[in-house]
Amino acid sequence: MTVVIPARNCARELQGCLDAISAQAYSGSLEVVIAVAPSTDGTEQTAAKAICSWPTQVVANPAGTTSAGLNAAIQAARGEVIVRVDAQSRLPGGYVERAVATLTRTGAANVGGVQRPVGQSGLSRVIAAAMSSGFGGGPAHFRRGRREGPVDTVYLGAFDGEALAVAGGFDESLERNQDYELNWRLREQSRVVWLDPTLVVDYLPRSSWGDLARQYFDYGAWKRVVIGRHPRSVQPRQLAAPALVCGLVLSAIELVRGRSRGVLMPAAYLGSCAVAALRLGRSLPAFGDRLRAAAAFAVMHLAWGTGFLVGKPRSR
Repeated sequence: MTVVIPARNCARELQGCLDAISAQAYSGSLEVVIAVAPSTDGTEQTAAKAICSWPTQVVANPAGTTSAGLNAAIQAARGEVIVRVDAQSRLPGGYVERAVATLTRTGAANVGGVQRPVGQSGLSRVIAAAMSSGFGGGPAHFRRGRREGPVDTVYLGAFDGEALAVAGGFDESLERNQDYELNWRLREQSRVVWLDPTLVVDYLPRSSWGDLARQYFDYGAWKRVVIGRHPRSVQPRQLAAPALVCGLVLSAIELVRGRSRGVLMPAAYLGSCAVAALRLGRSLPAFGDRLRAAAAFAVMHLAWGTGFLVGKPRSR
């Protein structure tokens, strides 16, 4: 079994990711392959010196994209099962053992779980709370899933190596949304993508407004690319943010024309953001944090929707 990690500009997070992998109690053989892309924060040096209790090798990812890094790591892998892990994720104890057992039990091509955003402090904690909300993160199974079974996509995943090879691996022309696109191809080949909701993985979200906006803008732009290639893959939830942006633009036009009805949709949306933020009182007791959570909702929704409508995907 091989754990593959794409790494780029993650010098601060990488060792913590490896510590969580080191803590895995797995009865079989396990290796770790880190695919390092050109970075500006010393990730290459960090990976070379990183410590892990399992055999570890570092391979180069000159293309720089996540998809290319994953494929490079998979090519170097010797395991029959490929477990995908991100440097920003923290596997819980027993994750690998459970994922492989579920893969064997179900015969699925990919078994994954639920993403749990966990902020360390300050704005990242607020963003994590906003992402954890159904209003912010949406109803996708890998965010809100509670029932085990076949789904459209999952967070990370443990792949059957043979099924992954037949599917052709990750599409290296995609910088974002490559997981969803691969899972779509697997399902098109009559293979199963399986959600195990007990596989809850901590994820470290962005810690600045600019990084959050860029992340979600890219998500939207690349989602449009994937839907263009696979029109039948579209889900209604993926059209909500673009519809919101279109509605707000039309409302602005109405206001410019002096029609008061143009205020209805912006007011309703801002009110929804406020109500959703107030519901985060348990995780964000401070009023100021809930106010920032409302802003985080707007940044995520509007950046994603704008990226989907007009964003030009940026390739490295």
